[in-house]
Amino acid sequence: MPEEADADPSNLFQLQLLLMAWSGVGAILLALAVALGAFGAHALRARLDAYSIGVYERAVFYHFIHALGLLIVPLFLRADALSESVASLICWLLFAGVLIFCGSLYILAVSGVKALGAITPIGGLLFIVAWLVLGFMLLRRYFILQ
Repeated sequence: MPEEADADPSNLFQLQLLLMAWSGVGAILLALAVALGAFGAHALRARLDAYSIGVYERAVFYHFIHALGLLIVPLFLRADALSESVASLICWLLFAGVLIFCGSLYILAVSGVKALGAITPIGGLLFIVAWLVLGFMLLRRYFILQ
């Protein structure tokens, strides 16, 4: 556990809540990805053109990958490889990325409103920043321990 959590039992409790909260969010997002994927495969396949199906499938794929990230990041916190603040930042970035990137693609695929494509890169940027922060902090930790 991070050092700041060791000093005070209430901090340890807060850390456990943080771990459970983000893991819970990740699990719910994964269930939602399965449901949306099944909905797309069964209910939308006959209603959408090939382009829209491709957009929808891309949204489901990125939804899955980044929801898994929300399950993984708290494990690094538990292993004392990330601080609570960094883990929270990464999780918020991944969560916001799923909402903006995947959400805009889902709506674009179903509605055909191309203007939504303008906000999709913002979600993609959030994903990139989240993974870069994770990578940087883990490498930083590795080199500090060397």
